[in-house]
Amino acid sequence: MIVQACINGARPRDFHPKLPLTAQAMAGDAAACVAAGAGELHIHPRGADGHESLAAVDATVLAARRACPGTLVGVSTGAWIENDVARTRAAIAGWRELPDYASVNLSEADAPAVMELLRQRGVGIEAGLATTEDAERFVALADHDRVLRILIEIDIPDLALALAEANGIAAVLEHAEVRRPILLHGVDATVWPFVELARQKRWSTRVGLEDGKTLADGTVAKDNAEIVAAAVAVFRSASAG
Repeated sequence: MIVQACINGARPRDFHPKLPLTAQAMAGDAAACVAAGAGELHIHPRGADGHESLAAVDATVLAARRACPGTLVGVSTGAWIENDVARTRAAIAGWRELPDYASVNLSEADAPAVMELLRQRGVGIEAGLATTEDAERFVALADHDRVLRILIEIDIPDLALALAEANGIAAVLEHAEVRRPILLHGVDATVWPFVELARQKRWSTRVGLEDGKTLADGTVAKDNAEIVAAAVAVFRSASAG
């Protein structure tokens, strides 16, 4: 069980005053999150214009590694980042500072090819499953067991519906006898209920400004590190129990 820090995602500049958008800001923020107890980092690198960019992976991963030596650093390969299959593949093929892992959304048409490219480059894969259909597609892949972990990532705002989808995904994985580690996370209103559910199931979770800016009591957190510290406290309560 780990708490992964997802420090920025695709959030716009005005989402939170402490949203890190440059490589150096991300590195400093990452260090604060690790100090607060984060076991890993999930980062969306940004180009000079502030937009997400797979071409910015090298500089961002290097900065994060220098700030957080020994901590695993992951990035997103979301199709929206480059908005072009060829550009996405070319950017990944051109990485020089390889991340430890990259998330791949099974809802995206090119996901199997992106996964194979990451394997060829020696980058671990987080298989992102947002629906039961994603889970069924994942378990149908011949090499689905060759991933670092499964992300059950639900972006449904209604908690009851979100829980039902998460349980449906877990059932598909169980039926297929998938035995990879699982990381569960929600978005905005479902972040903290899913942190608690992950604790109960002894899965990993992630928190940070990519997924939401509030603490469990609804107050806006001052920064990513405060969110991480709160989630770590939830997980430590499981260990103490």
